Amino acid sequence: MKQHLAILLALALTLTACGPVDALKEGFSHAEAVSAQLEKSFGSKPFVGFHWNNGTLNDVNITFYGVPANASLNDIVTKAKQSVGAEFKQAPKQVVVSFTLAP
Repeated sequence: MKQHLAILLALALTLTACGPVDALKEGFSHAEAVSAQLEKSFGSKPFVGFHWNNGTLNDVNITFYGVPANASLNDIVTKAKQSVGAEFKQAPKQVVVSFTLAP
């Protein structure tokens, strides 16, 4: 009887965890697609992170390693927003674009 209860509990936990795990996998694939699009545009592949909370996309963070050459800040921000809008299924509350600079 205890084995049946343990199996049912394990099954219930597995089924309830499918939603968040699938959302996380899907989020990573969207982030990778955004990164690839921006790499094609600017020649520099950024890191793209995201934050979901209760099924809502709060923010997408795009971090370039250095400032892409021959691109204005306005162009970078515009293309970043377009890529996020095209790849993620819902619009985030905010898109954060940042640059890391070597000392």
